[in-house]
Amino acid sequence: MRPPRLLCALLLAACCRRAAGVLGEAEPPEPELVEVAVGGTALLRCGPSQAQGNLSHVDWFSVHREKPALIFHVRQGRGQSEPGEYQHRLSLREAGAALALAHVTPHDERVFLCRAKRPGPREHRLQLRVYKAPEEPSIQANVQGISVNSPEPEEVATCVGRNGYPVPQVVWYKNGQPLKEQKNRVHIQSSQTAESSGLYTLRSVLQAQLRKEDRDARFYCELSYRLPGGSHMKESPEVTVPVFYPAETVWLEVAPAGPLKEGDRVEIRCLADGNPPPHFSLSKQDPGTREPVEERTLEDGVLVLAPARREHSGRYQCQGLDLESSASLLSAARELRVDFVSDVRVRPAAPEAHEGGNLTLTCGAESSQALEFQWLREKTGEVLALGPVLELQDLDREAGGGYRCVASASHVPGLNATRLVSVAVFGPPWMALRERKVRAPKDALLNLTCEAWGHPRPAITWSVGGTASEQDQGPQGVLSLLSVRVTPQLVETGAQCVASNTLGRNSTRFLLELACNRSTGPSTATVGPHARANGTTTEKKLPEPQSKGVVIAAVTVSLLVLALLGAVLCFFHKKGKLPCGRSGKQDITLPPSHKSTFVVEVKSDKPPEEMGLLQGSRADQRAPGDQGEKYIDLRH
Repeated sequence: MRPPRLLCALLLAACCRRAAGVLGEAEPPEPELVEVAVGGTALLRCGPSQAQGNLSHVDWFSVHREKPALIFHVRQGRGQSEPGEYQHRLSLREAGAALALAHVTPHDERVFLCRAKRPGPREHRLQLRVYKAPEEPSIQANVQGISVNSPEPEEVATCVGRNGYPVPQVVWYKNGQPLKEQKNRVHIQSSQTAESSGLYTLRSVLQAQLRKEDRDARFYCELSYRLPGGSHMKESPEVTVPVFYPAETVWLEVAPAGPLKEGDRVEIRCLADGNPPPHFSLSKQDPGTREPVEERTLEDGVLVLAPARREHSGRYQCQGLDLESSASLLSAARELRVDFVSDVRVRPAAPEAHEGGNLTLTCGAESSQALEFQWLREKTGEVLALGPVLELQDLDREAGGGYRCVASASHVPGLNATRLVSVAVFGPPWMALRERKVRAPKDALLNLTCEAWGHPRPAITWSVGGTASEQDQGPQGVLSLLSVRVTPQLVETGAQCVASNTLGRNSTRFLLELACNRSTGPSTATVGPHARANGTTTEKKLPEPQSKGVVIAAVTVSLLVLALLGAVLCFFHKKGKLPCGRSGKQDITLPPSHKSTFVVEVKSDKPPEEMGLLQGSRADQRAPGDQGEKYIDLRH
């Protein structure tokens, strides 16, 4: 029985001592709260304004670890700082009613004590709270990635908030929803570091087990903190984390979608829903046995067929091998068809016919699709017929030339092929003009051109010597160029171009006339090829200008006199008796044998180019009064 009695006595004595202490000592009141931001100024008042009384004798203390230290005193309304950490930051404000603490730092967060001795001794406590907003939070995601097969939560991201006071609170979010601690699923580990400035740096690490559905999840952190006047928050940027998970399905895609044709750039892609994708291989199956006949290993899962050919047609299948689990997956087989049109041919291959005859052209081709045929005239692009057969009837020379067969597959856009065939119409040579008149200065180098057509293709010869060259003008045409020096003999005889084949011959005669040459150096004149004038073609034929006969008839009399006078002057100039173009009077005497040898030819219904006028040559400039239609025959 003694032990219980002793225990009760001890408890009773303790209770009585505590009761006596409470009755003998009053509990100190709660300190007045003063809030200020770091770097600001705190105003410390010695009690409520209505009860401050006479503050002419006041002592201010800083309480650290419950030990007050004098930092400032007021005597007769004048204040004085005590040596120490507050010596230069304290001052009186509001007529001595408040003590101002400038440049507040986190180290200033403590209790301050004010003791006034008049009208009676009393004291007032103030609790100074200091705040500092943290910097914008930074976040660093785990770029290495997280596997869904990891047995423990892996680090997702790290959030850091620097230089805040007090330590801010952190909340993690996934897709806008806050995350909470969850055993074996979500773990948040936070720590803080005190800087020399008294501010804190918060570091928080989010660890979680992720699923396949989290492959696009967005994570961010939020820092909550307080400032004088209220609470605030700051958010970090959002981040995503690579999530690794095995593939469950493998499939095959072909680009471009739709019908394919030879020449296209085709991509066959093996795809899977795993990350990272499995190791792909692509096999092509035999259409008959469905057994693989070709297999390729693809590094990036893509096979490029550029250009695609008909041999690429077949059934393709992808296989995906997961190197981590060694699991293998197959895609569904897919048929790839590359359409083509080739070997377009025309019968007969070298069509020939006589004028007035008929000709039938038949077109054919090989294709994987049904074909449509079209016949076009090559030189005009005109559609002549639809279908594989072209009937040409009552042929003339104009029917000769190129015909194009177009074979196309309407169900495959852009799939077509063509064949060009040249139709030859038998006939003797066909030339531009039978006669051409050319004016050129004496001793000039004259270039004469002659063009002829026919089937068989004609050969061209010249009646005079010179340097000749030829150019092909298609399968039935030829152009010959002759360079010859203008001499009196050439003016007298002229030049003849003769075209001939097995069916006949034709010719063009060049009549030369001397032009007055005022230049002292050698000159060169060129007579270009002429349009066809003795045929029915419209390919090179120039439009006939309107007749100028009415105008010429009105001036023929006056021009005839002027032309005759000019001819006489030039004739005497060549004989050395009268310089051409020189002013002055001189008797003109004609030898009896030449008084009637000048022939003036006036033409009015042909353009200058058909008369053989030289273009771009100074020797071809017309004299005053010359209308480009008068020719002087000096051959006799």
